[in-house]
Amino acid sequence: MSTPPQPVPGLLDDTAVLQRISASLAQKFLGIFAEETVERYVFESYTALRRTAKIHTYLASTTERFAADRLTALAQSKGAIAHEVPEVLFVCVHNAGRSQIAAALLAQQAKGKVHVRSAGSTPASELDPAVLQVMNESGLDLTQEFPKPLTDDVVRAADVVITMGCGDSCAIYPGKTYLDWDIPDPAGATLETARDIRDQIAHCVRELLATLTTEDPR
Repeated sequence: MSTPPQPVPGLLDDTAVLQRISASLAQKFLGIFAEETVERYVFESYTALRRTAKIHTYLASTTERFAADRLTALAQSKGAIAHEVPEVLFVCVHNAGRSQIAAALLAQQAKGKVHVRSAGSTPASELDPAVLQVMNESGLDLTQEFPKPLTDDVVRAADVVITMGCGDSCAIYPGKTYLDWDIPDPAGATLETARDIRDQIAHCVRELLATLTTEDPR
């Protein structure tokens, strides 16, 4: 019998919330993962996000989203959930700027023809304010997005992994396409510089999408 997740030190009241999230996700992944697996992912996801979250008010909801996405990625990598469109993973250091911009732009332009994730090798506590503003200027509201730790499950599920200044942080698996986009970090940049970075990424995204929609990287 597996050992149940231990109460979260200092936030004992959250344990009951996490157990409710686990029960909800266990129903969503019924027949795919055991309840113990789902609960472990929920508690691990919470712990990872709590290390970096600046404001804990929405930690439960972000935990549910993060754990659900990780479980989906794990199921995809195991063939338990249909893998119907190319999966792209953007990775940068903090998942607060470049990778978030790229993910949002690709999701917008792909219109469901590509599924996009992003993560950070050392995630920040929140998205860069300049990034939020320049993306809002482009009609994309990223205020509900949050930096996510890079996990093995999302790498395994990806067809294309694009690093943006995080070096060799991603595990290398056969059968995947690995790219590196040499784009400056917008952290602490002026709005003018952040706009230029956004436009550089937009150009790369258009080229990537043209490739993905003419050739299946799987």
